[in-house]
Amino acid sequence: MIADESVNVFGEQLIACSADPLTGWFRNGSCDTCSQDGGSHTVCAQMTDAFLAFSKAQGNDLSTARPEFGFPGLKAGDYWCLCASRWMEAFNAGKAPKVKLAATHKRALEACSLRALRQCAVDLN
Repeated sequence: MIADESVNVFGEQLIACSADPLTGWFRNGSCDTCSQDGGSHTVCAQMTDAFLAFSKAQGNDLSTARPEFGFPGLKAGDYWCLCASRWMEAFNAGKAPKVKLAATHKRALEACSLRALRQCAVDLN
């Protein structure tokens, strides 16, 4: 797999999202992506109990550890590279978690509006 250019929504170098838990499509701590990342795991978001419950209700349980997949399970406060479409779905439902824009890949803009991401930003540029 060849990664897309590591550029954030501002057109700048993508910064790390989380090393603990280790996140990202490539499990490199960043929301890097590539053409094989069909879910576009590009939004660096800080988990909340409300979002985790929303995601579970939509069929994606992010709270339960899945060691067979190297997935630790998430808790409120953890940062994680979310699928852009799921983040936008949560935004439209009023359940979107905060995002770290400098760590959110520009590909997220294919599914999310920059305006919506800015509304939930913890770091405005």
